[in-house]
Amino acid sequence: MALFRLPSSGPAALAPRGNGLLLRAPQMADYAQWASLREISREYLTPWEPIWPSDDLTRSGFRRRLRRYAEDISADRSYPFIVFRESDDAMLGGITLANVRRGIVQAGTIGYWMGQPFAQRGYMTVALRLLLPTLFGELNLHRVEAACIPTNTPSIRVLEKCGFTREGLARRYLCINGVWQDHYLYGLLHEDFRG
Repeated sequence: MALFRLPSSGPAALAPRGNGLLLRAPQMADYAQWASLREISREYLTPWEPIWPSDDLTRSGFRRRLRRYAEDISADRSYPFIVFRESDDAMLGGITLANVRRGIVQAGTIGYWMGQPFAQRGYMTVALRLLLPTLFGELNLHRVEAACIPTNTPSIRVLEKCGFTREGLARRYLCINGVWQDHYLYGLLHEDFRG
């Protein structure tokens, strides 16, 4: 029995597709491919991510992750997407819209990762461009935000190619790889995206 089922309608059923990619919420059936891609990409991803829990790549760790995702989607707090290449169903990476705020804000923060075998080949730019209409459309956001370590040139290129504007530097903003790191802050408004 699956722990995490997407409803047939509503925000959790979002699955943008186009330009050879499919983005959808993770499912338990993704575990083996996800764990393998994350493991072979560990050294590549470590400088850009928070420290992984000791059981992160285990089946029980993935199951716990899916439970948290289901709770967050249900509460309209966060929306995770795994990026697949449609031609061979290869898992490439992931994008998460987190920290969704409603009311007078209507904003959320994106974070993303790409498996090392697929990095710097343009996939994340395509995936983010594919996801943005969903974030501004079905999820009705006014603003999408991102933060990027100043030395992460590939990630900066992705954001800028997708129309994000650098808005400043936040000192010691996020704890990445066990160290509080400065981050460039980026934003994209709905009207900028439409324009």
